[in-house]
Amino acid sequence: MIIKNVTLETVCGITSPLPKNERMEVAFAGKSNVGKSSMINALMNRKALARTSSQPGKTQTINFYNVNDEVYLVDLPGYGYAKVSQTEKEKWGKLIENYLHKSSVLKAVFLLIDIRHEPSANDKLMYDWIVSNGFDPVIIATKLDKIKRSQTQKQLKLVRTGLGVKPGTVIIPFSAETKQGRDEIWAYIEGLMKTPS
Repeated sequence: MIIKNVTLETVCGITSPLPKNERMEVAFAGKSNVGKSSMINALMNRKALARTSSQPGKTQTINFYNVNDEVYLVDLPGYGYAKVSQTEKEKWGKLIENYLHKSSVLKAVFLLIDIRHEPSANDKLMYDWIVSNGFDPVIIATKLDKIKRSQTQKQLKLVRTGLGVKPGTVIIPFSAETKQGRDEIWAYIEGLMKTPS
């Protein structure tokens, strides 16, 4: 995908109505400190389009990025962030659920998991929840540059078994630093763009 233009077109908070987009959407979910903003910036070839922060839990809205007027990358609020009240977490949960149910153009959900660690209970919950909403999540194993290359397969197996993924689930190792995995993610999205809805 050659990125010609990207705009943050819509930001939806808890009370905002969801946009009625006509072009395809793909959504990204992940724990607050999994590197979601860095990954979105890497995908778009931008330094600071999605705000990265040393303070996790920065994304508290659903952000719709319009790429080339062809596809929307949808950044969902990070989950599992401790400093947020339970009520707040439940509101975000409702916000995400509402989106998963109501978007008629959502074609795929990518779930980001830190390759260095076994998936947490929150990760497993999120995976099961996405599946129960009718999607087979594509797993992006982030922070690939933080482990030795020789450890990659072992860590991917840990992610696979920790989440209990369905056979055939796509897992893409990714590094925002080296951009490894970027082309695979775009190839997957472009494949979806070619399939008739």
